[in-house]
Amino acid sequence: MKITFDKVSYQCSKVVTEKYSTSFALATKMLHSSIRSDIYNIYGFVRFADEIVDSFHDYDKERLFNKFEAELEAALIDKISLNPILNSFQHTFHTYNIPKHLLDSFMKSMRMDLSKSIYRTDEEYRQYIYGSADVVGLMCLKVFVKGHEQSYEELKDSAMALGSAFQKVNFLRDVKADFEELNRSYFPNTNLKELDEASKTRIVEEIKADFQLGYTGILRLPAEAKFGVYTAYKYYYKLLKKLQNTPSLEIKNARIRVPNYQKFGLLARSYVKYKMNLV
Repeated sequence: MKITFDKVSYQCSKVVTEKYSTSFALATKMLHSSIRSDIYNIYGFVRFADEIVDSFHDYDKERLFNKFEAELEAALIDKISLNPILNSFQHTFHTYNIPKHLLDSFMKSMRMDLSKSIYRTDEEYRQYIYGSADVVGLMCLKVFVKGHEQSYEELKDSAMALGSAFQKVNFLRDVKADFEELNRSYFPNTNLKELDEASKTRIVEEIKADFQLGYTGILRLPAEAKFGVYTAYKYYYKLLKKLQNTPSLEIKNARIRVPNYQKFGLLARSYVKYKMNLV
């Protein structure tokens, strides 16, 4: 029965989330059970696309990406895929009427990672951020508001800002790996070979502005989504503060993390604020 295959597919997306990102998995567990699986489905899809362009160095990445993209298109048309990650994603895509142009923008940014390594202008940077992060926030928002178009339109700017903030924090945290292992430089007008405090401060302030706009949207999210998204917000903001307080030389030479005990502390404090209606 297909229902069994679908359940297996959803479980695969959940496992991918838990294995690749303990922080995102923890935040997703704080969502209401009615939407939790769909966020796993979205994460599994975007993670697999990202892995192709970032990790499979011993294989023909472009060929694998082309195949994945073709399988995605077929899954959306057929409403089934033997790739369990795409099978679960197409279910969420159709259930919440996720706009196809969001997927197209996401896949375009992922494809850019196959050949483009330096983003020299603000326009190139914004285009990549939109496709790699903002649209992921919008896909999740479709789930959070359960496809309600008016709510989606009212919250889309803040969802994009939050997606941008998360992505930029990842960029700053992963400066060493992106530059040394993948030969990539996402921040325009920034010399990552000589990342200084002034450049770091400029980037941090840009991210804080994204967080500020993103937070205004969190306050207006449905109850089913608010606590989970707030948990993710608090984690990434904590990581940003650690990056802000870390010398730029150390950021270049090590990957800054939030220890597990601090993550659980953030979770506890976030829960208290949520239950007291302070969020």
